Amino acid sequence: MKQPLRVSQNILELIGNTPMIKLNKVTQNLEGEFLVKFEGQNPGHSTKDRIALHIIEQAEKKGILKKGSTIIETTSGNTGFSLAMVSIIKGYKCILAVSSKSSNDKIDMLKAMGAKVYVCPAHVSADDPRSYYQVAKRLHLETANSVYINQYFNELNIEAHYLTTGPEIWEQTNGEITHFIAASGTGGTISGTARFLKEQNPNIKIIGVDAFGSILKKFHETKEFDSNEIYPYRIEGLGKNLIPSATDFDIIDFFEKVTDEDAAHKAREVALTEGIFAGYTSGAAMQATMQLASRGVFDKNSKVVIIFPDHGSRYMAKIYSDKWMQEQGFFDSEKEAQQEIEYIK
Repeated sequence: MKQPLRVSQNILELIGNTPMIKLNKVTQNLEGEFLVKFEGQNPGHSTKDRIALHIIEQAEKKGILKKGSTIIETTSGNTGFSLAMVSIIKGYKCILAVSSKSSNDKIDMLKAMGAKVYVCPAHVSADDPRSYYQVAKRLHLETANSVYINQYFNELNIEAHYLTTGPEIWEQTNGEITHFIAASGTGGTISGTARFLKEQNPNIKIIGVDAFGSILKKFHETKEFDSNEIYPYRIEGLGKNLIPSATDFDIIDFFEKVTDEDAAHKAREVALTEGIFAGYTSGAAMQATMQLASRGVFDKNSKVVIIFPDHGSRYMAKIYSDKWMQEQGFFDSEKEAQQEIEYIK
């Protein structure tokens, strides 16, 4: 009897079931075991594949998305790519409002995936008509038969990770996970995953990673929005200047802040020590882990899972560019550039 081909019917069938990878060198002097959930192995190279597919399929089931519909979203790049990828397979148009803080690599990738891209100034308030939040809302109102994904305020963002990321981590660690560390932007990844994990074991510590220049950590601690916390920073997809309802602050135990510079160097260090080519926010999550370890948060019995949300290929013009790092003032006597390239004439 002829065996069926081992073939995926389309690229979307490859979303999820990403690998768990043990860290060996970068954490060799730390107490505990440290594991990376590498979401860069999704077909769209980020964890946002999960929410793009889930939100679109739920909209289809409810009849909100119809033939010829246009999908509109606010994005720092990764969600936009995932939505554009899903839109191609399902036959929708895609319009994206993108922060100017997003790397040129990300913007070029969005265009390559057929999306119409509007680049909006990054360092304006969320209610400024030029902000990518407001531009996306305006485009939705102006575009007939369009659906605004609105990931920052969409409960399905949380649900996607509750249904997939959380169960995968629980199964991959045989339920032995003690700490879960994830960068918090929209908050969907950390909130949905945490909900599932806490249901299995309420003693698991949930740690959010925030950026200096973002309001999330202080809001978590005080429940007050402090605009004085807001100032420009470079890390993409991490932190916020508004309060996303897709973040379940009650399920997060605490937040750890990291600097732009430390996060960039840590991503490069992970690439050079572990061979894992991960993105800027992954470097932030790794840096937060190191800071926590230095304060004795972990012990020999800790089994720590860290989300690496995307792939390093999205940041070739940024953290993996010596020129960009130099321009940011991120190189000093202790942190040198990568190997020089030699040209043979």
